[in-house]
Amino acid sequence: MLFDRDGTLVHDVPYNSDPDRVAPVDGAREALDRLRAAGVPIGVVTNQSGVAKGLIAPEALRAVNARVEALLGPFDVWEICPHDDGDLCACRKPAPGLVLSAARRLGVSPVDCVVIGDIGRDVEAARAAGARGVLVPTPVTLPEEVAAALEVVPDLAAAVDLVLPRIPLTAEP
Repeated sequence: MLFDRDGTLVHDVPYNSDPDRVAPVDGAREALDRLRAAGVPIGVVTNQSGVAKGLIAPEALRAVNARVEALLGPFDVWEICPHDDGDLCACRKPAPGLVLSAARRLGVSPVDCVVIGDIGRDVEAARAAGARGVLVPTPVTLPEEVAAALEVVPDLAAAVDLVLPRIPLTAEP
């Protein structure tokens, strides 16, 4: 399962280069821990145009990502696009590059991946890669992004509920 970083796992701080400003969204650690306990590989796919714009130094980006892991636990893969929209790269969401690369590194088909994000670019990148996209709207999510998403849930816990297979409980004897 792949997650967008800003606005999905942690509160969005535009062009954040300060690890002390990283704050997980409610329920993020619990949702990720449920996936880890179920043996589901997890990764992050994130656009970081602040690098291309010179607003985030590569070492600051690494420090912020390390803080994300310190707060939320380890990820099996990180895929980061350091480009800006004008660079016309194949990795910047909504292009499928980050999702395709993460799937390859996890050793799974993109069709078997779920991408959880808070904006249309995340869902579009999933769709372009042949993956399943689930939108978790925030106040910055546009109404047309919500309308275009095939699957919309209120929070990360609901996203995990949606994609984790249900394990039947056995009755006590």
